[in-house]
Amino acid sequence: MSFYMSGTPPQPVTALAWTSNINTCPRDFTLINVTQDGSTAHFVKGFGLKSGYYLCYSTSMAGGMVVADIQIISEKESIPHGYCYIPEYLENKVSVSKKKRVCVRMVPLTSADRAVLDIKLTGKSRVVLPHYTCLGDMHGFVVWCKKSPFSHPAPQAKPRNLSLDMKGLSLEQQPPPLPLRPR
Repeated sequence: MSFYMSGTPPQPVTALAWTSNINTCPRDFTLINVTQDGSTAHFVKGFGLKSGYYLCYSTSMAGGMVVADIQIISEKESIPHGYCYIPEYLENKVSVSKKKRVCVRMVPLTSADRAVLDIKLTGKSRVVLPHYTCLGDMHGFVVWCKKSPFSHPAPQAKPRNLSLDMKGLSLEQQPPPLPLRPR
């Protein structure tokens, strides 16, 4: 499911995680429960098992970090330098399969030049999403992301009120006081 709405500037993805359901989904995260094809985006561990998990994301800027890249790696590959596995917010008896794992590269918001702006899931059909990068397949789903140049918001200067005493300390030259005129 896409979280990019036309007409509004896209917010970068700031976190990605696994969750069992809406109740275990962290605050400020959005659960991806439907694929682009319209099917349920429920990653199931094995055939006939009812327990599974969903992918969720956050665009909250509170942490000061953004997701710069996402990779899907197999259990035989080592995690790339600078990447970390995404966290899991799961119920007690649920676990994420380790055959294929999602890892992300996080960078500070102030130094990000490119960021992940959107994530979509499709079934293993031959659907191609224009302007999206195919990250690979996982448990019957294809994971896609949209990366784009990202300009972080410029800090806003706060207007300040100056007291008369502070104005007197100004380095700007003040005009000399006018002489008093007698009446």
